[in-house]
Amino acid sequence: MLTLKLLLVPAFLLLVTLAGKRWGPSVAGWFAGLPLVAGPILLFLALEHGPVFAANASSAALSAVAATIAFSAAYAHLAQRVSWWLALPTALSAWGAAVAALSRLPANAMLSLAVALLALICAPRLFPVLRSRPTTLVVSAGELLCRMLAGVALTLTVTAAASYLGSGWSGLLAVFPVLGSVLAVFSHRGHGSAVVAMLLRAMATGLYSFATFCFTLSTTLPHAGIPGAFAMATAAALAVQAGSLRFLARPSRETLQSKAPSRV
Repeated sequence: MLTLKLLLVPAFLLLVTLAGKRWGPSVAGWFAGLPLVAGPILLFLALEHGPVFAANASSAALSAVAATIAFSAAYAHLAQRVSWWLALPTALSAWGAAVAALSRLPANAMLSLAVALLALICAPRLFPVLRSRPTTLVVSAGELLCRMLAGVALTLTVTAAASYLGSGWSGLLAVFPVLGSVLAVFSHRGHGSAVVAMLLRAMATGLYSFATFCFTLSTTLPHAGIPGAFAMATAAALAVQAGSLRFLARPSRETLQSKAPSRV
């Protein structure tokens, strides 16, 4: 189990980084919206604590989509004004406040779905409008290694704490913005505020697949068993992710503004 924890998240971070280098920050953020960290964590919880525990944790993780969007929107706005070392703790405080409120909700998959969908519908209006087009991402080998090590450290910390806090908090902590924090900080430091804002906004678009994954798990785990439930959840998430790709192909507001002729 420890080996999986040490290998899965760095592998996903590598894939996201390569996607960003090849296709830009929007695709990297969209790809990072998949359950790349929370999915393995929920699998570990199912294997260690059983399907019912993991189903309740998945329901809580579903509602935590709202907290992830709160983190992303807060960091995207802060990045336009302050450095990463101030933006990160402030954005994490926004995530923590949202999680504290969500922890009071009853364990109900339909209620969690409603909260997640409301947050996803509102998300496009919560991010800053950019005035310039971000540059291509260039990531050094040293920076990539730092990203992977940071991802491992955060994942081990979250999973170790989650296992002692019950299914509700386990699910909420499974959606701790591991990828979001690592990608936001390194993108902010290395490429500027425009890149991090575009990446985090695209990540919010990708969260539709994450919500699909968690909702499917929460409703199928008690009946279909661990292999069947995770297979169905993965298939459903990939289908939704493929459908959301068309939104990235549309000209965004920041792209339209960057192409608009300047007035003298």
